[in-house]
Amino acid sequence: MPDDLDLDLDVIAAVVRPLVAQAGVIALRWFRTDVAVDDKGGRHGFDPVTVADRDIEAFLRGELSHRFPDHQIVGEEQGTSGPPSRARWLIDPIDGTKAFVTGVPAWGILVGLVVDDRPVAGWAHQPYLGETFEAVGGVGTFDHDGRRRPLGTSTTTELASAALYSTHPSMFESPPDHTAFDRLSGLVRLQRFGGDCYSYCLLALGHIDLVVETGMQPYDIVPLIPIIEAAGGVVTDRDGEQAVNGGFIVAAATPELHARALEVVQVRA
Repeated sequence: MPDDLDLDLDVIAAVVRPLVAQAGVIALRWFRTDVAVDDKGGRHGFDPVTVADRDIEAFLRGELSHRFPDHQIVGEEQGTSGPPSRARWLIDPIDGTKAFVTGVPAWGILVGLVVDDRPVAGWAHQPYLGETFEAVGGVGTFDHDGRRRPLGTSTTTELASAALYSTHPSMFESPPDHTAFDRLSGLVRLQRFGGDCYSYCLLALGHIDLVVETGMQPYDIVPLIPIIEAAGGVVTDRDGEQAVNGGFIVAAATPELHARALEVVQVRA
């Protein structure tokens, strides 16, 4: 950790944990209610946003900027604020808003910290289930209603034994992406859809072996990178590079499984 940033990750974690819990309280005010839904539109069609998304991001942005005024903050709903900095926070206030507005508890509040373009801490909070997935300085934990235990991925190394999740097949829009995903999904034991950020969390908990998605934004994946890596998993883009910029993401429980998945999705023809 760069000394001149004066960052103590344990102190930062002590600040962020209650903030994430408070953000969860905001989310639960609106979950499974008749909350109004606006459509941000875009090339992927219906893109919902609610007062929960906006209020959570405003809350987290305000609290983080107050406590870390020298850090930059990037959020899905309100863009970038704060000075250019080697320390950058990424916020997805409700990752999985489509699940949120349809009453499915497969969404989460994501907060991640990047220092010198390296993810060093991440939180994924699902308040309805009472679950928090956390990774700070390479140590990952799962908290369910106050009971904490270490994270740990499965030991699956072969595609033929793997459970693969993606949020929805429609995300693989381009012919190369669609072909790559079809090729990979035909080689695994089990293929399921849904989950958004929660699929990555379950990978870190050892229940899902492989998550492959595309069209990801940095705030969608950066908070999850420390969680997956602390659990023993591997997450990169399609080319095997660091996934901090989003795009086509391959997350796997083991290095061996990740390498085999990359071999398949990298074939462009």
